[in-house]
Amino acid sequence: MRLWASLYAMVWIVFLEIWLGFTPIAPPVPYYAHILLGGVIVALAYTNFRALRRLTVPGRIKRIAKAITSLSVLMVVLGALLVFDVGSTWSLGFGLTIESGLRFLHFVNAMAIVTQASAIAIAYDMWEDREFLTETRPDEVPAAIPAPAGPIGGA
Repeated sequence: MRLWASLYAMVWIVFLEIWLGFTPIAPPVPYYAHILLGGVIVALAYTNFRALRRLTVPGRIKRIAKAITSLSVLMVVLGALLVFDVGSTWSLGFGLTIESGLRFLHFVNAMAIVTQASAIAIAYDMWEDREFLTETRPDEVPAAIPAPAGPIGGA
């Protein structure tokens, strides 16, 4: 799979993973699918980071890809704690438990991964197409693809 496709696949797989976490399907289907997709995310995060590290992309893209890899591993740790009901009986007060805090962190990290994965996918795409070399005038919003010449395209 080409790198740009892998970067965008990461975004959509994490989106699907978040959606799956909120889907009221009878267990164990979403449970095992969630674990499987989590493993795919960790592998994809590492693969994307490794591929980006070998290129001359800007350092920020590499740093964000490294952070996504770290966050995906943290998600596995948080998920494992949730699977084993760690903290389900430890109260924090106000009806909250350690487990509810872990669930919140699990969700927040998923949102961080999807937003940062989107950022590096777009940044890589722009770097690959050398879009940073072409500036636009203020108030100008150029078309993504030049319009074809002829009677249909305008000219």
